[in-house]
Amino acid sequence: MTDAAIPRFTGDARPYAGGDPYADHRTADFPFTHLVDLADRRLGAGVVAANDEFFAERENLLKPGPAVFDPEHFGHKGKVMDGWETRRRRGVSAAEPHPTADDHDWALVRLGAPGVVRGIVLDTAHFRGNYPQAVSVEATSLPGSPSPEDLLAPDVKWTTLVPRTAVGGHAANGFAVDAEQRFTHLRVNQHPDGGIARLRVYGEVVPDPAWLGALGTFDLAALENGGRVEDASDRFYSPATNTIQPGRSRKMDDGWETRRRRDRGNDWISYRLAAQSEIRAVEIDTAYLKGNSAGWASLSVRDGEGGGWTEILPRTRLQPDTDHRFVLDAPVRATRVRIDIFPDGGISRLRLHGSLTQEGAAALAARHRELGG
Repeated sequence: MTDAAIPRFTGDARPYAGGDPYADHRTADFPFTHLVDLADRRLGAGVVAANDEFFAERENLLKPGPAVFDPEHFGHKGKVMDGWETRRRRGVSAAEPHPTADDHDWALVRLGAPGVVRGIVLDTAHFRGNYPQAVSVEATSLPGSPSPEDLLAPDVKWTTLVPRTAVGGHAANGFAVDAEQRFTHLRVNQHPDGGIARLRVYGEVVPDPAWLGALGTFDLAALENGGRVEDASDRFYSPATNTIQPGRSRKMDDGWETRRRRDRGNDWISYRLAAQSEIRAVEIDTAYLKGNSAGWASLSVRDGEGGGWTEILPRTRLQPDTDHRFVLDAPVRATRVRIDIFPDGGISRLRLHGSLTQEGAAALAARHRELGG
């Protein structure tokens, strides 16, 4: 699907009239939302600065889950909104009361994991008549931990990911992005002012090969290190990507859980590692999955694009709410990994401990250079 084929929402939404506040929310099935959210707080993302946040704080942009609307919640500045909302802009005088065409508000966002951006969603949920007239998004790549002043310096090069585009109120406004570059920060602009409830930045993590080389042994499947889910048999209750999020699961829906099977099959997830690697140890965690954890699990690998799967961990009994650890008899070389669970249920995390091969490290370094890292 091209960006032109993505539905566009413009204009005000109807005033809230009671009942489910999401009943008339306008959205679509965007083609990139299966990818990792590079602006996920769990990966370390943050909104580091904004020029204005009079009505609602900038940090709300990256909250997990949909925005919440309470029609009776008012504060001393007015209606309390679950998003980022700026004050109404004014012109310079009574003779010129309107903002200029260039006036706009902005927020600087640090991606939790630097990478290639494939799609952006700017959701104006519950901003029915107070959303921006238009939005635009730019991106840059800076090393280290730059300050807002560093990012706003005149010599910083910004690349336009979303040109100035009209958006709609109470709608998920999606944009496909075509920029083969590695970015670390975004600048989100709303023209001339208004409110945005949530920002989601979907793409592919591109890790720093120098950092991984310094670590030596690390989690080869982790999102922050460039691992990703390629496919899964079932995503009914929660996404398979949860299994490679940072840290341990904190509640049941922070892992991966499938629907109950009524056939003789089994569920599975396939992963792609950042580059060719040698796996030496495995963790399969069922934290918070107590009456619904997988009964058994096996692990298989593949090295390269073709060929079949080779089993490295035979079908093994899993216990509920338990972190299972396995040391392999010898390092196993792989670019892809597949976990099969039997017959259904779920796991919370999969950790694959090891290191890049010499070939894998070279390929990762080459891609990093190609993407401007």
